[in-house]
Amino acid sequence: MADLTIRPLADRVIVEPAAAETKTASGIIIPDTAQEKPQRGIVRAVGNGKKDEPMTVKVGDTVLYAKYAGSEIKYEGTDFLIMRESDILAII
Repeated sequence: MADLTIRPLADRVIVEPAAAETKTASGIIIPDTAQEKPQRGIVRAVGNGKKDEPMTVKVGDTVLYAKYAGSEIKYEGTDFLIMRESDILAII
């Protein structure tokens, strides 16, 4: 796990998306054009939270998030999503 120097503010979280599925359970290879954007990832950095709402996720948690959640950023050659904690649906 890389040590990020980016620190999200307030209730924002930086998530590293999981790799897209390249094969189905039965072994069929999915072409790049048909692969769906992943909806799970690993939390890499967490903000301090809001005044009356502490953060419930922590660094290292695997999370499920909404399909169109967050903004995509590229930092040091790695793709990340920065999103609000409310966009996270569940901790796995």
